[in-house]
Amino acid sequence: MTDYQHILYSTQDMVCTVTLNRPERRNAISRLMLEELADALKRADRDPGIRCIVLTGAGKGFCAGLDLKASMTKGGASEWGDGLTSYTSDTRELPTSILFELDTPILAALNGAVAGYGFDLALGCDMRVGSDSTRLLPVFAKRGAIPESGGTWYLPRLVGWSRATEIAFLGRELSAEESLRLGLLSLVVPDGELMTTVQAMAAEIAANAPLAVRAIKRLFRHGLTEDFASHTHHMVMQSERLMQTRDFHEGIVAFVEGRPPNFEGR
Repeated sequence: MTDYQHILYSTQDMVCTVTLNRPERRNAISRLMLEELADALKRADRDPGIRCIVLTGAGKGFCAGLDLKASMTKGGASEWGDGLTSYTSDTRELPTSILFELDTPILAALNGAVAGYGFDLALGCDMRVGSDSTRLLPVFAKRGAIPESGGTWYLPRLVGWSRATEIAFLGRELSAEESLRLGLLSLVVPDGELMTTVQAMAAEIAANAPLAVRAIKRLFRHGLTEDFASHTHHMVMQSERLMQTRDFHEGIVAFVEGRPPNFEGR
């Protein structure tokens, strides 16, 4: 799948930008968008020329959640059937599951409202940057729902148990500044500077040694379920592999010569 209808996919200078593109619906997620987003994330991760991914939304909002209203048929049925389980029996094919398995770093540029499934998508990114008008809306409990796509796993790990229960049980709208204070956002910038800031961060990541960056991300992920001794063993094995690469040699030589390194991913 390369021709997308509900997302935009662009690449420049080793950075891939994936944009949710239904601005007329505040980027509410249709079944087609879900399929396209899953495909785009896997496509970018497989591309050796991509060293960082940026995920954002077109228009005034990042994502309003699953599009339940527009998908209702005249008979009252929904394209979602009984929910996400009607979309796929393999939860590993959901975009939020794919986000967790990506070795490529991914930054979220959160413009406007971030609600429902969009909230879980944001939590699955490595870093989240917002602007003054960014609003996080973890309103699941107010709708009789749960964060069905990874939010219950990510939230306590990002902010701690007590904060996670406060956010989820109350279901209150969170401003950009409060989201920053809670640790849900890495940075808040003025409106109008969001994409330039995130693209600059992505370019800085892309300039680093890609094999090392991907290895660091894998080790972070594996460390969530490993004891310290096992993790240290895997870290040493990974270090030995990296020390045999051209990029490692280039990093040392560039440091000695006092110049920026030119990493090739080899």
